[in-house]
Amino acid sequence: MVAIFPAARPARPNFSCGPCAKHPGWQLQNLQDAPFGRSHRAKASKAKLKRVIDLTRELLRVPQGYRIGIVPGSDTGAVEAALWSLLGQRGVDVFAWESFSEGWVEDIVQHLKLKNARAFVADYGEIPDLSLADFDNDVVFAWNGTTSGVRVPNADWIAAGRKGLTICDATSAAFAQKLDWGKLDVTTFSWQKALGGEAAHGMLIVSPRAVERLETYTPPWPLPKLFRLTHGGKLIEAIFEGETINTPSLMCVEDYIDALNWGKSLGGLDALIARANANSKALGAWVARTPWVDFLAADPRTRSNSSVCLKVVDPAVAALAPAGQAAFAKAFENLLEKEKVAFDIGAYRDAPPGLRIWCGATVETSDIETLTPWLDFAFAKTKGDLAKAA
Repeated sequence: MVAIFPAARPARPNFSCGPCAKHPGWQLQNLQDAPFGRSHRAKASKAKLKRVIDLTRELLRVPQGYRIGIVPGSDTGAVEAALWSLLGQRGVDVFAWESFSEGWVEDIVQHLKLKNARAFVADYGEIPDLSLADFDNDVVFAWNGTTSGVRVPNADWIAAGRKGLTICDATSAAFAQKLDWGKLDVTTFSWQKALGGEAAHGMLIVSPRAVERLETYTPPWPLPKLFRLTHGGKLIEAIFEGETINTPSLMCVEDYIDALNWGKSLGGLDALIARANANSKALGAWVARTPWVDFLAADPRTRSNSSVCLKVVDPAVAALAPAGQAAFAKAFENLLEKEKVAFDIGAYRDAPPGLRIWCGATVETSDIETLTPWLDFAFAKTKGDLAKAA
């Protein structure tokens, strides 16, 4: 394969899976209305935080009766707050198929030390047998595995008449995939994913069933202040009205509002999902005609449309030892960054060596299409360099 230098470059080379690309048309001037230098408890600041909650509800079509709160620590903080506040009343089934969901297994089994926990773990590219879930238990899972490119196909596997709660890490699914709110009791995500917001803030969405658990169950372990969602046996409603547990960045708040307004201007959730689908379809068409690469996700039904993970299947590269494959992937990534055509597209550090390309709504399909010849170029060049060094 000859390394042919492409003629065109992506207009925006930002394909990171988090923080993700800013939306088209974003500029710093969009944030001038932020209440800089004000207390987050000031009336103007709380109005902004409430606006975040209201726009999130509108775009994601979150039912009335579900509370939406802003919490510290990004998606990780939101998931941790849910796990530490809610688990322990009954058994727990936790499903994992990539690094972050494996982290929830570790928290539940090793840190919370729940003896009645069952872990169902699959290798990268696969998904556990979801039919094994016992909905008399609480069930913890990621809707979309950011580091493996594997997602649940739908929510049909979740029992409508469940006794336990479902706790869903949806950070790379929100705004890119349809979430079935009737099947979700706790849902979390972060601003820096699908709409390209800035980091450090998480969203926690809780159903009436989850609120009932919070108000009737006290965990047997101490709760850090940042995780406390109740006081005196009652939900702290102020958290879900914009009074955050700790100080948020009002610049980040304004940036997320700007992203939400952009999504609304396109036509809302359906338009955002359509953009992600178009991007992943364009990348998939290239994969289908390219012999050296394939999806890490084995089953098309569980293949992500947002965090698309790829593996190199060329025999010469696949035959390398793991360290050699990792070195090949790093050289591949570095070449693209040097040419300023693709930033941050290497696989996650705990995942198999390969590529991870964000295809969410803030990415333009034309940039995906312009990127693919560069992927071919980088592969041919890196493989050629490997052969010379042999």
